[in-house]
Formats: sequence, C-alpha cells, structure tokens
Amino acid sequence: MTVDDSGSGTGSPPDPEKPEGDEKSIEEAEDPLALRLEQLILGAERRYTPFQAARSAGVSMELASRFWRAMGFADIGQAKALTEADVLALRRLAGLVEAGLLSEAMAVQVARSTGQTTARLAEWQIDSFLEGLTEPPEPGMTRTEVTYPLIELLLPELEEFLVYVWRRQLAAATGRVVQAGDDEEMVDRRLAVGFADLVGFTRLTRRMEEEELGELVEAFETTAADLVAAHGGRLIKTLGDEVLYAADDAGVASEIALRLIETMSNDETMPELRVGIAFGTVTTRMGDVFGTTVNLASRLTSIAPRDTVLVDGAFAEELVRTGDAPTSEAEAATEAQKAQEAGEEPPTYRFALQPMWQRPVRGLGVVEPWTLTRRT
Repeated sequence: MTVDDSGSGTGSPPDPEKPEGDEKSIEEAEDPLALRLEQLILGAERRYTPFQAARSAGVSMELASRFWRAMGFADIGQAKALTEADVLALRRLAGLVEAGLLSEAMAVQVARSTGQTTARLAEWQIDSFLEGLTEPPEPGMTRTEVTYPLIELLLPELEEFLVYVWRRQLAAATGRVVQAGDDEEMVDRRLAVGFADLVGFTRLTRRMEEEELGELVEAFETTAADLVAAHGGRLIKTLGDEVLYAADDAGVASEIALRLIETMSNDETMPELRVGIAFGTVTTRMGDVFGTTVNLASRLTSIAPRDTVLVDGAFAEELVRTGDAPTSEAEAATEAQKAQEAGEEPPTYRFALQPMWQRPVRGLGVVEPWTLTRRT
C-alpha cells in the first residue's frame, strides 16, 4: 500500500476535491464480497487516496511513502483505498517522531518489523485456520457464504488474543533486556544459539506428496516450538526443515537439543535430526540474531552426524563453568573417587562432552567441535 513520493503516479499531486473516476472504476472491478470483508476487518470504508491520507495525517508524502513500504503494502498509485485507520496510524508514527520518542529511522523499523510479523501471521491464519473452518456446513452453501459471518464472530476474539500474546511477549523481552549486565549487552548479548536440521529433507521433497510434506514440516515445527518454549529457550525462526533457537543458558540450550533428538528419534514418521550449538556474542535485530556465533552454529549443524549434537569450544567451556558437564570423564572419575574417600557425595553432571577432530570451517577457520550427550 505504498505511494509515489511525488504525491501521484504522474507528477503533480492530485486535487483532493476533484472527483476521482479512476478510483471508482477500480472499486467496481473488485469482488463485492472482498470489499465487504475488507470493510468488516478494517472497520471503516475507503475514503482517502494516499495523498489525501498523508495530508490529513499532517505528514509529508515522502515519510508516508516510507511507512507504507516498510509495512509491506503494495503500490496503489492514487487509488482511493485508505481509511480513517490508515490516517490514524500515520499520525501516530509521525507523532512519536515529533515527540522525540523515536527517530525517523526507528519508526520505519517499527513499521517494518510489525508488518513482516503480522503478514506472516495473517497468511497462516487464512491458509490454514480459516480455510479449514470455512468448509460449507450444508450442501448447496458456498465457502464465500460462510466466510463473512465466521470472520465477524472470530475477529474480536482473535484481536484480543493477539494483543494479549503481544503484551506477554513484550513483558518477557523487556525483562531479559533489563537484566542485561550493561548497555552494550542490550544489543550485543552472549547467548547460546542452536540450529536443528532434518537430515535428508531434500530427498524427501522428491518422494513425498506436497500435502504429506506440509504435514511433516508442520509437525516438526510444532514439536520444536513446544520443546524450545517448555525448556526456557526462544524460537527465533523456522525454515521448513530447520529451526533456529536461542537461550541465555548453555544448560538450557543443551537440554533443548537433546530433547529434540530424543523426541524425533521416537517418532517413526520423522527423519533423523542433527543439531549444532555455539555460544558467544550475538547481535539481535528485529527479533532475529546475527553474527559469527550464529554462523558457527549453522556450520556445526551441517557437519554433525545424524542424531548428534555438536557444540563449539566456547559452549563446552560454558557448560564446564556452570557445572553442567565435567572437563573430561577422567576428571569426573577422579572427583568421584576423592569424594568417596572423603565420605562425601560426588559431583553430579547432566551432560557429557567428547572432543572431536579439528577441521577447517569455511569462513571461520579451524574449529574443534565437541559431541554433547546426556551423562549416564
């Protein structure tokens, strides 16, 4: 829903008071039900061209154009397609900039991150959720006849739920940032980053029907998301056959990785899994993570054997530092013997680490991976 910076598609800005026959013809060409659904969802009728909306909001066409593009909407030229809500949204973003609460660049980032996140959510809801619910309940009824009343009932409930989840996530994210050690850690933080990858997925795409493949990916993503959340990690994103997660604690990241492999191994419908985890400084932007630590975790995943967790040296050191794993099994045996002789309980460890061969990793130099297992 972007606009031309000049205010129109042909050069000079249109006269807001002039009747706009082109816009009327565009609206007449659209499906009547689509227009009714749009009005129901937006809660307002189309009233403004982009030029009129920008003028009414008191913002420049250039800034309005940047906001629309950031939110991910398609170009509409100067069609009368915007509502009072669009004007209010422009006014709010511009007001935050004018008040000095956000820079213009940050306001654009807010628009972009919100647009990208909600676009994916909306696509999922239409493709999966509403598609299944709008099966005609009676013979002779069309799906379109069912869609309008269904959305009318669902819309307020889904809106309230969306706001609730967003507030919960915002509270959790704010808590993590506030607990950071210093200002630099709020942006560049030390995290454990893990990739979990389905083995042989490309071959599966050639053998399975599309519907079967879709069900497998959905089952994998659902299982991974549940396990990551249940054990205290954060799901960063899913990439079909791969998930990326992060955790503040190396022990939490280890538990998630091993649970993922154990769970997938017990499901005969699932391919084998491999996981790579690295620990170090990570840059966070718009809910995603970047940096050498993330790249290293990805490389470790690509070289991990089936049903195996590989970690880097920094991650292994962190597990040893926190007492979740011994430096070596020989040291653990020595500690147990000393404790027994002293009549004390030997130290207990959750995980075991085994060094593997050193090998060069493209772009990262020589890496010494460690296999991570549960300690029996």
